[in-house]
Order: sequence, then C-alpha cells, then structure tokens
Amino acid sequence: MEPLPYIAHFDLDSFFVSVEIQNDPSLKGKPVLVGGYERGVVAACSYEARKFGIHSAMPMKKALQLCPHAIVTMSSRDQYSKYSRWVTEIIASKVPLFEKASIDEFYIDFTGMDKFFGVRKYAEELRQFIITETGLPLSAGLSSARFISKMATNEAKPNGFLEIPHGKEIEFLWPMAIEKINGVGKQTEMLLKGFGIYTLEDIARTPVEIMERYAGKWGISLWHKAHGRGSAEIVTNWEQKSMSHENTFDQDHTDLELLNKELVRLTEKTAYSLREDEKMAGCISIKIRYSDFETISRQETIDYTALDDVLIERVKGLFLKTVEKGRPVRLLGVRLSHMIPISTQMSLFENNIEKLNLYRAVDDIKEKFGSHSVSKAVSVKRKKK
Repeated sequence: MEPLPYIAHFDLDSFFVSVEIQNDPSLKGKPVLVGGYERGVVAACSYEARKFGIHSAMPMKKALQLCPHAIVTMSSRDQYSKYSRWVTEIIASKVPLFEKASIDEFYIDFTGMDKFFGVRKYAEELRQFIITETGLPLSAGLSSARFISKMATNEAKPNGFLEIPHGKEIEFLWPMAIEKINGVGKQTEMLLKGFGIYTLEDIARTPVEIMERYAGKWGISLWHKAHGRGSAEIVTNWEQKSMSHENTFDQDHTDLELLNKELVRLTEKTAYSLREDEKMAGCISIKIRYSDFETISRQETIDYTALDDVLIERVKGLFLKTVEKGRPVRLLGVRLSHMIPISTQMSLFENNIEKLNLYRAVDDIKEKFGSHSVSKAVSVKRKKK
C-alpha cells in the first residue's frame, strides 16, 4: 500500500522585515517598510504597517502617505542571503527531501516518515528549531498536497502552525474565498465572481466543463483543487540546476586582459540566460583549462542576483584568485547555480531597481534582434588597425 503523502510548507514570515528586526531589535513592534525610498516600491512590510493598508509592491511614496511615521530600511541587505542559506542548511540536515521554492519559502516531503515518528510532531519540532536557531518567525502548514499546505500556512500566520489531516481537506477548503488560492489574481477573481462563484465550495459544485468554459485549463485546475486534489511532488534538484557557457580558444592565451574580456562576455551571456528563465543565482563557478589539458574549477557563494555587473565583478575576482599567471589558457567557462525564482524583492539584493529595469530593457533588445545585438564594450573584440 502506498504511504499517505505528507507535504509541509514552511514560510519565513515577512522575511526581509524579520531579518531587519533581528539585526536591530528596536524595530520590533513598529511599522517597518523594506525597500527603496521615494520612487521605489515596498518589497516587504511588517504586520504593524499592514494595518495602515500597506502591502508589498506598493509605491513607497503612497505607503508613506498612508503611514508617515513608518520606518524605511534595508540596512541589512547583505544579511538576507546569509539567513536564507542558514535556514536551508538546517532543513537539509533534518529531512531527506525538500524544495527551496524561493529565498524564504520551502516545501518538505515527510511522506513515509510516519512509520518512525509522528509527522506533525517532527514538523513542529523542526519549525521550532529553526525559530530558536535563527530568531526568525516561521509559519508552516502540513497536508496531503502542496497547495493545501501553502493555504494552511497563510491561515497560520503570523508565526503559527496548522495541519490539515487526511480526509479533512474539503472541510478546510470549501469555506475559503477563491482569492485565497495561490495563483488566483484580481482578474480571475473578478471573472469568477461575475459568474456568482465566491468560494471553493462554489467551484466544487460547478460542473467541471462549465469551469473550463469560464476560465479554460485554469478553470479545470481550480475545480480539482476545490475537490482537494493537488500535487505532492517535490522538486529536489533546485540547487543543482545551473546555467553555463564556455569557450575553447583557437590558440592558447596568457594575456590577462584578453582573458578578462572573454570572462565578461561569458558572464554577460549566462546572466542573460538566467534572467530569461526568471531566475537569480546564489553561486558562481569558473572553469580554466590550460594548454596541457589540466582543468581547474572554483566556485563561491554570492548574494542572490541576476545582474551583469555584480556577477562580472565576482567572476573576475574569483578568476584572479585562481588563474596561474603566465600559464597558457585553452578554455574558459562560467557557470551560475543555486538558482531560485526571481521576484520583485530581488531589488533588495541590488543597489537600485532601475538597474534591473535597464538590464531587462537590454534583454528585450536581444530577444528582438539577437543575443549579440548588445554587448558590453569591454567584451567586444576590436579589429586590429
């Protein structure tokens, strides 16, 4: 007999705000906004700020109009990746299968572990261990499917735990408003409400062919979810997935300036692929193959990013620490890994959001006219006079 699925969803509550408070306890209990000033947006806000109607992605200017005494900060920006990795390492040491869905969100597969001990007890103990070790609040949900566990987590916030036992899925789901399902945006919400569908019970009691007529394939998916049917699959290769580019030279080179130009070109090309896949990376690697075919690879973790200039600086630094000067190089390669989905909160890891928008504008040009249509001047090979 197949074991019953047990999927937990762990979510670090108001992660960026929590890190700021951890590094500056005087912020606790105050309306805190994390993000850029004036022309920026709110990347995260404390529960105290939410009472004023503030939410993430809101223009900072409007947020400060709603709450003039709010504290705007992102002084702990360099700590966000550190805390995310810390939690990841704890989870990796305690469970056999997990997925890092974002910088502050995890899915954990406890299926089969009920043979050895209570799944709920172990999930609660793991949650409490993370809270105690890191000082960060963490909400969690446990159920038979990913989407149900995520909804349970949202109901458990702030800093709580909620299990939906097997067989109780419908009891939990049916009273829920349709907008509480992850992925139902304003447009879908208004569309379904226009047809008199307000709750998951309304969806469940609507024939599936009618739901398909209303919302296409998404309507069919919503119908299955309203009946408590959802995926229990965990993507375990999130960290191993990588993107890379390399080049074998026509002739071996010792010129560091030329090699650095090639590194810039390779990094720029790989970063473009990264953004195209809507990802940001937390690890860089370089590969150097010398003329005698000896191959050296080095890697280092970095703050999550998808920006060319940040990646190029770190790649060049790693290269200079690794390369044997004067030794002919046959091949160079750049690889980006430890990837997580990009988000509006990515701006917290960069100097400004305008830079991200600039790179995306360049990406649009490349998509329209080809990836070689725009390149950094340093990476362009100049013709000999």
